[in-house]
Amino acid sequence: MRRGLFVAPFDELADPELLAELARDAERAGFDGFFLWDHVDYRAPVQAILDPWVCMAAIAVATERVLIGPLITPPARRRVHKLARETATLDLLSDGRFVFGAGLGSDNSGEFSKFGEEADAKARAKLLDDGLAELRRYWDGAFLPKPAHRIPIWLAARWPNRRPVRRATRFDGLFPIDLPGPEALAELVAEVPPRPFDVVVENPVGTDLEPWVQAGATWCLTSFSNQPQLSAVRDAIAAGP
Repeated sequence: MRRGLFVAPFDELADPELLAELARDAERAGFDGFFLWDHVDYRAPVQAILDPWVCMAAIAVATERVLIGPLITPPARRRVHKLARETATLDLLSDGRFVFGAGLGSDNSGEFSKFGEEADAKARAKLLDDGLAELRRYWDGAFLPKPAHRIPIWLAARWPNRRPVRRATRFDGLFPIDLPGPEALAELVAEVPPRPFDVVVENPVGTDLEPWVQAGATWCLTSFSNQPQLSAVRDAIAAGP
Protein backbone atom coordinates (compact mmCIF):
# COMPACT_ATOMS: atom_id res chain seq x y z
CA MET A 1 0.00 0.00 0.00
CA ARG A 2 1.29 3.43 -0.97
CA ARG A 3 0.47 6.73 0.69
CA GLY A 4 -0.23 10.13 -0.78
CA LEU A 5 -1.79 13.51 -0.16
CA PHE A 6 -4.81 14.80 -2.09
CA VAL A 7 -5.45 18.53 -1.84
CA ALA A 8 -7.62 21.16 -3.49
CA PRO A 9 -5.58 24.12 -4.78
CA PHE A 10 -8.22 26.41 -3.28
CA ASP A 11 -8.30 29.38 -0.89
CA GLU A 12 -5.52 28.90 1.72
CA LEU A 13 -3.65 26.63 -0.71
CA ALA A 14 -4.16 28.89 -3.74
CA ASP A 15 -0.45 29.61 -4.04
CA PRO A 16 1.61 27.60 -6.54
CA GLU A 17 4.89 28.13 -4.70
CA LEU A 18 3.26 26.93 -1.48
CA LEU A 19 1.94 23.79 -3.17
CA ALA A 20 5.41 23.02 -4.54
CA GLU A 21 6.83 23.48 -1.03
CA LEU A 22 4.20 21.18 0.49
CA ALA A 23 4.86 18.51 -2.13
CA ARG A 24 8.60 18.69 -1.47
CA ASP A 25 7.99 18.40 2.27
CA ALA A 26 5.64 15.45 1.72
CA GLU A 27 8.28 13.69 -0.34
CA ARG A 28 10.89 14.22 2.37
CA ALA A 29 8.42 12.89 4.96
CA GLY A 30 8.10 9.63 3.00
CA PHE A 31 4.83 10.04 1.08
CA ASP A 32 4.60 8.40 -2.35
CA GLY A 33 2.29 10.80 -4.16
CA PHE A 34 0.91 14.33 -4.21
CA PHE A 35 -2.35 14.82 -6.14
CA LEU A 36 -4.52 17.86 -6.90
CA TRP A 37 -8.21 18.49 -7.48
CA ASP A 38 -8.96 19.75 -11.00
CA HIS A 39 -11.71 22.38 -11.19
CA VAL A 40 -12.21 25.63 -13.09
CA ASP A 41 -14.96 26.83 -10.75
CA TYR A 42 -16.58 25.73 -7.50
CA ARG A 43 -19.53 26.52 -5.29
CA ALA A 44 -19.49 28.87 -2.31
CA PRO A 45 -17.81 29.37 0.07
CA VAL A 46 -14.77 28.53 -2.11
CA GLN A 47 -13.40 31.65 -3.77
CA ALA A 48 -9.78 31.36 -4.91
CA ILE A 49 -8.97 28.50 -7.32
CA LEU A 50 -5.66 27.72 -9.01
CA ASP A 51 -5.07 25.88 -12.27
CA PRO A 52 -3.75 22.45 -11.19
CA TRP A 53 -1.78 21.88 -14.38
CA VAL A 54 0.49 24.86 -13.88
CA CYS A 55 0.82 23.85 -10.21
CA MET A 56 1.79 20.30 -11.17
CA ALA A 57 4.61 21.69 -13.32
CA ALA A 58 5.94 23.57 -10.28
CA ILE A 59 5.56 20.43 -8.15
CA ALA A 60 7.38 18.30 -10.74
CA VAL A 61 10.37 20.64 -10.60
CA ALA A 62 10.36 20.82 -6.78
CA THR A 63 10.29 17.02 -6.26
CA GLU A 64 12.21 13.96 -7.38
CA ARG A 65 10.27 10.88 -6.33
CA VAL A 66 6.55 11.41 -5.61
CA LEU A 67 3.95 10.59 -8.22
CA ILE A 68 1.83 13.55 -9.29
CA GLY A 69 -1.44 13.93 -11.12
CA PRO A 70 -4.95 15.38 -11.24
CA LEU A 71 -7.87 13.64 -9.52
CA ILE A 72 -9.82 13.98 -11.58
CA THR A 73 -9.78 15.67 -15.01
CA PRO A 74 -12.90 15.40 -17.19
CA PRO A 75 -11.69 15.11 -20.82
CA ALA A 76 -15.18 16.26 -21.87
CA ARG A 77 -14.23 19.86 -21.10
CA ARG A 78 -10.75 19.70 -22.63
CA ARG A 79 -9.34 19.86 -26.12
CA VAL A 80 -7.87 16.38 -26.23
CA HIS A 81 -4.96 17.29 -28.49
CA LYS A 82 -3.99 20.07 -26.04
CA LEU A 83 -4.43 17.66 -23.13
CA ALA A 84 -2.13 15.20 -24.89
CA ARG A 85 0.60 17.84 -25.15
CA GLU A 86 0.18 18.85 -21.50
CA THR A 87 0.24 15.31 -20.12
CA ALA A 88 3.26 14.26 -22.17
CA THR A 89 5.12 17.42 -21.19
CA LEU A 90 4.38 16.90 -17.49
CA ASP A 91 5.51 13.29 -17.72
CA LEU A 92 8.78 14.36 -19.31
CA LEU A 93 9.25 17.18 -16.79
CA SER A 94 8.69 14.78 -13.88
CA ASP A 95 10.82 12.03 -15.43
CA GLY A 96 7.94 9.58 -15.69
CA ARG A 97 6.11 10.37 -12.45
CA PHE A 98 2.79 11.50 -13.91
CA VAL A 99 -0.52 9.68 -13.41
CA PHE A 100 -3.60 10.77 -15.33
CA GLY A 101 -6.77 10.67 -13.24
CA ALA A 102 -9.90 11.01 -15.38
CA GLY A 103 -13.68 10.79 -15.11
CA LEU A 104 -17.00 12.32 -16.10
CA GLY A 105 -16.72 15.23 -13.73
CA SER A 106 -19.74 16.82 -12.08
CA ASP A 107 -21.90 19.83 -12.82
CA ASN A 108 -22.83 20.22 -9.14
CA SER A 109 -21.09 23.60 -9.09
CA GLY A 110 -22.22 24.50 -12.59
CA GLU A 111 -18.70 24.42 -13.92
CA PHE A 112 -19.86 22.75 -17.13
CA SER A 113 -23.19 24.44 -17.83
CA LYS A 114 -22.22 27.99 -16.87
CA PHE A 115 -19.36 27.96 -19.38
CA GLY A 116 -21.29 26.33 -22.21
CA GLU A 117 -19.64 22.93 -21.73
CA GLU A 118 -21.46 19.62 -22.12
CA ALA A 119 -23.57 19.11 -18.97
CA ASP A 120 -25.33 15.85 -19.90
CA ALA A 121 -23.69 12.91 -18.14
CA LYS A 122 -24.28 10.41 -20.97
CA ALA A 123 -22.76 12.77 -23.50
CA ARG A 124 -19.77 13.35 -21.21
CA ALA A 125 -19.31 9.59 -20.89
CA LYS A 126 -19.04 9.31 -24.69
CA LEU A 127 -16.56 12.19 -24.74
CA LEU A 128 -14.59 10.48 -21.97
CA ASP A 129 -14.31 7.22 -23.90
CA ASP A 130 -13.38 8.96 -27.14
CA GLY A 131 -10.94 11.26 -25.37
CA LEU A 132 -9.08 8.44 -23.63
CA ALA A 133 -8.73 6.54 -26.90
CA GLU A 134 -7.33 9.65 -28.56
CA LEU A 135 -4.95 10.32 -25.68
CA ARG A 136 -3.47 6.87 -25.96
CA ARG A 137 -3.07 7.33 -29.72
CA TYR A 138 -1.20 10.58 -29.20
CA TRP A 139 0.96 9.12 -26.42
CA ASP A 140 1.82 6.09 -28.55
CA GLY A 141 3.55 8.31 -31.10
CA ALA A 142 0.96 10.27 -33.07
CA PHE A 143 2.48 13.24 -31.24
CA LEU A 144 6.18 13.67 -30.52
CA PRO A 145 7.87 13.73 -28.14
CA LYS A 146 6.28 10.73 -26.52
CA PRO A 147 5.86 10.64 -22.72
CA ALA A 148 8.80 9.48 -20.62
CA HIS A 149 6.88 6.30 -19.76
CA ARG A 150 3.51 4.65 -20.31
CA ILE A 151 1.24 7.06 -18.45
CA PRO A 152 -1.11 5.21 -16.06
CA ILE A 153 -4.80 6.13 -16.25
CA TRP A 154 -6.90 5.99 -13.08
CA LEU A 155 -10.64 6.37 -13.58
CA ALA A 156 -13.09 7.72 -11.05
CA ALA A 157 -16.32 5.89 -10.19
CA ARG A 158 -18.96 7.25 -7.85
CA TRP A 159 -20.43 4.58 -5.55
CA PRO A 160 -22.50 2.53 -6.22
CA ASN A 161 -22.39 3.01 -10.03
CA ARG A 162 -20.81 0.08 -11.81
CA ARG A 163 -20.48 1.31 -15.40
CA PRO A 164 -17.50 3.54 -14.48
CA VAL A 165 -15.96 0.58 -12.65
CA ARG A 166 -16.21 -1.54 -15.79
CA ARG A 167 -14.63 1.30 -17.78
CA ALA A 168 -11.76 1.49 -15.30
CA THR A 169 -10.93 -2.21 -15.78
CA ARG A 170 -9.71 -1.35 -19.29
CA PHE A 171 -7.07 0.95 -17.85
CA ASP A 172 -4.69 1.06 -14.88
CA GLY A 173 -6.60 1.98 -11.77
CA LEU A 174 -9.88 2.80 -10.04
CA PHE A 175 -10.55 5.85 -7.87
CA PRO A 176 -13.91 5.18 -6.17
CA ILE A 177 -15.72 8.21 -4.75
CA ASP A 178 -18.23 8.41 -1.90
CA LEU A 179 -17.57 4.90 -0.59
CA PRO A 180 -19.62 4.18 2.55
CA GLY A 181 -16.86 2.00 4.01
CA PRO A 182 -14.22 -0.69 3.43
CA GLU A 183 -16.91 -3.32 2.76
CA ALA A 184 -18.02 -1.39 -0.32
CA LEU A 185 -14.42 -1.19 -1.49
CA ALA A 186 -14.08 -4.96 -1.14
CA GLU A 187 -17.10 -5.37 -3.46
CA LEU A 188 -15.41 -3.26 -6.11
CA VAL A 189 -12.04 -4.95 -5.73
CA ALA A 190 -13.75 -8.25 -6.58
CA GLU A 191 -14.81 -6.70 -9.91
CA VAL A 192 -11.46 -5.31 -11.09
CA PRO A 193 -8.18 -6.87 -12.24
CA PRO A 194 -5.53 -7.91 -9.69
CA ARG A 195 -2.34 -5.98 -9.08
CA PRO A 196 -0.63 -4.11 -10.68
CA PHE A 197 -4.09 -2.57 -11.22
CA ASP A 198 -4.37 0.22 -8.62
CA VAL A 199 -7.29 0.83 -6.28
CA VAL A 200 -7.07 4.32 -4.83
CA VAL A 201 -9.06 5.56 -1.83
CA GLU A 202 -9.18 8.88 -0.03
CA ASN A 203 -9.80 9.36 3.68
CA PRO A 204 -9.50 12.23 6.15
CA VAL A 205 -6.64 12.63 8.60
CA GLY A 206 -6.75 10.11 11.42
CA THR A 207 -8.54 7.31 9.56
CA ASP A 208 -7.56 3.76 10.49
CA LEU A 209 -6.23 2.55 7.16
CA GLU A 210 -5.88 -1.16 7.98
CA PRO A 211 -9.49 -2.06 7.04
CA TRP A 212 -9.02 -0.28 3.71
CA VAL A 213 -5.78 -2.11 3.03
CA GLN A 214 -7.45 -5.42 3.90
CA ALA A 215 -10.28 -4.51 1.50
CA GLY A 216 -7.77 -4.16 -1.32
CA ALA A 217 -6.65 -0.52 -1.49
CA THR A 218 -3.23 -0.13 -3.12
CA TRP A 219 -3.13 3.64 -2.50
CA CYS A 220 -4.49 5.48 0.55
CA LEU A 221 -4.65 9.24 0.10
CA THR A 222 -5.03 11.65 2.98
CA SER A 223 -7.63 14.15 1.80
CA PHE A 224 -8.91 17.46 3.06
CA SER A 225 -12.04 19.54 2.58
CA ASN A 226 -12.83 21.87 -0.32
CA GLN A 227 -11.44 24.63 1.90
CA PRO A 228 -8.20 23.00 3.07
CA GLN A 229 -6.45 24.58 6.03
CA LEU A 230 -2.72 25.00 5.57
CA SER A 231 -2.07 24.09 9.20
CA ALA A 232 -3.92 20.77 8.80
CA VAL A 233 -1.95 19.87 5.68
CA ARG A 234 1.33 20.74 7.35
CA ASP A 235 0.37 18.63 10.39
CA ALA A 236 -0.48 15.65 8.17
CA ILE A 237 2.87 15.94 6.41
CA ALA A 238 4.73 16.20 9.71
CA ALA A 239 2.95 13.09 11.00
CA GLY A 240 4.27 11.15 7.99
CA PRO A 241 2.66 8.37 5.99
